[in-house]
Amino acid sequence: VPVEFPLEVEGTDQSGKPFQAKGTAVKISHAGATIVIDVDVPVGSQVTLTQASGGKLAAEVNGAWIDDIDGTRRIGVRLLDTNGWFG
Repeated sequence: VPVEFPLEVEGTDQSGKPFQAKGTAVKISHAGATIVIDVDVPVGSQVTLTQASGGKLAAEVNGAWIDDIDGTRRIGVRLLDTNGWFG
């Protein structure tokens, strides 16, 4: 589902350093999301997503790319909580 809402993303970047960064969810499903973020996050790493409401979700990065159309860095994540966004 196309959306646009802010998130805080925490994890470890490609160089192994911890990060906390602002991101924007641009697509969500019951089990995952596509997030625009300015950090190079490795595929397979675990991140914590914090919604504006304060809810936190654990997720695994299952894709990372630079968008061909707008040049933004994006990650795909699979939510690790079985209740997903609405739990």
